Amino acid sequence: MERFIRGFVVCFSLTFFCAPRNGAAMAFPPPWSGPVASSRTLQIGGSSIQVDFGPGSTDLPPDRIVQWVENAAKSVTVYYGKFPVPRDRILVEFAAGGSGVGHGTTWGGVSGFPAFTRVRVGQHTTQQELDDDWMMTHELIHTAFPSMDDEQHWIEEGLSVYVEPIARAQNGLLSPEKIWSDMARDMPQGNPGASDRGLDQTHTWGRTYWGGAQFCLLADVMIRKETHNQKGLQEALRAIVAAGGTIDHDWPITKAFAVGDQATGTHVLTQLYEQMRNTPKPVDLNTLWKDLGVEQMPDGVRLNNNAPFANIRKAITLPPRQVEDQKKPGI
Repeated sequence: MERFIRGFVVCFSLTFFCAPRNGAAMAFPPPWSGPVASSRTLQIGGSSIQVDFGPGSTDLPPDRIVQWVENAAKSVTVYYGKFPVPRDRILVEFAAGGSGVGHGTTWGGVSGFPAFTRVRVGQHTTQQELDDDWMMTHELIHTAFPSMDDEQHWIEEGLSVYVEPIARAQNGLLSPEKIWSDMARDMPQGNPGASDRGLDQTHTWGRTYWGGAQFCLLADVMIRKETHNQKGLQEALRAIVAAGGTIDHDWPITKAFAVGDQATGTHVLTQLYEQMRNTPKPVDLNTLWKDLGVEQMPDGVRLNNNAPFANIRKAITLPPRQVEDQKKPGI
């Protein structure tokens, strides 16, 4: 049975909404059966990535679109140490008259590919819009975690929200100031409301995306505190992928978190999940930002390197190789 019957995620750039997973077979032709006008194949992170272009075009040369895809794939590779799945297919469809990256969708296990992503790009998209885009990286991060039950859709989306800017920063495409400014601005959207019943029970937009991202941020900081900043969420997620936890496999969330905890030598993911799954757990973001040295200013943030956990903040966005270099004696 094709994995698309299991479920999928759809992200819209303007509303940042993902459609609920659908257990029924589609009553219309599947997106991966759409026409293909041309193809490119990229070799990135030990994987073969097939980039297909639908009919139509953009004002930009095709090589610019390929470079956009390549930048996203390399960002994911930097974060995970390799591209998560051995073969991937990306279908870029062009919207006549439009501008910008419209929306993206990612499925697991489609027509022989462990992952398939469809993204729509407007005909008049500019280079700046491609450079600023988060959608392609967000979608490719979905390939790096096993498919969850509907109740745990928040971890799939929360991970992509949290990891996407960090991966781009580690690849040199975003500054730490930009990441922490955006997080400080947007993380409050994940706070539980008056009727919240926990992440597994409350599936609003804010809790699914930013509540999931809050979980990831808390887990990252807690793991780094317990390991004296030697390991973080990144090591846990790499271990999950190494154990076969990618989008084309169904896992219970408890298995994924157990694998991640074993890799970090902690119980952070399992314990935090137990605390947040059925009970709303407000996050004291103001204290967290103060501890990390993220000081909100009218035009963004100022990063305070004298804050108690400034080294944790810096380690989160540094490429892994630079983190290892900083651990060496005399550096």
